Amino acid sequence: MGKRGPKPGFKITRRVSEKWTPELAYAIGLLATDGCLARHQSLIDLTSKDQEQLKNFSKCIGIPLFIGTKFGSHHKGVYYRVQFKNLIFYNFLLSVGLTPAKSKTMGALGVPKEYFWDFLRGSYDGDGCSYSYWDPRWKSSFMFYTSFVSASREHIDWLQKEIFARLKITGHITQAKRNILYQLKYAKSDSLKLLKKMYHSSKVICLSRKRLKIERILSTVSEKL
Repeated sequence: MGKRGPKPGFKITRRVSEKWTPELAYAIGLLATDGCLARHQSLIDLTSKDQEQLKNFSKCIGIPLFIGTKFGSHHKGVYYRVQFKNLIFYNFLLSVGLTPAKSKTMGALGVPKEYFWDFLRGSYDGDGCSYSYWDPRWKSSFMFYTSFVSASREHIDWLQKEIFARLKITGHITQAKRNILYQLKYAKSDSLKLLKKMYHSSKVICLSRKRLKIERILSTVSEKL
């Protein structure tokens, strides 16, 4: 997709640095899951049920964004959103591989190798989850999984390929919610390898409620991030 040019009289202001950092990679992960690029204007939108998510995003891109609320048929209850216009950053996002109506069209993203885990943590905080349970079929059998979700099969295939290239773990892909979503799921031992890479430092920016849930799960199997 080509870059959008400025309209006559449209003043371009560079408000967001396109220099790759762990924070920018994390922000790209959030946009790849919960974000939206408007089709006919340089508008960038991020919607979440967690205000902390939006505060983290604002911090990562270095812009103090106003957090509004959002209601609609597709969003039960109150959701929060941030929106801003920035032509240069919008074009940068297009160059990385994000697209308007990205949910089914997104494929591989141009994230530098050294920032992949920060990107993946952002993707996980956006649409990923971890869950656990005691398997009643086996005595003292504690199971847990880590998963990533996308409506684009091409994108979920790319995630699986990139994770395998780094950790040699495969996971498996299933379809969910009336076969309109794809889920890439990793079981117990592979989840341990994956999570330790995603949370490679105690100081990484992340959604605190998801990290706390992971820490509670890992405490059951005596593992630490």
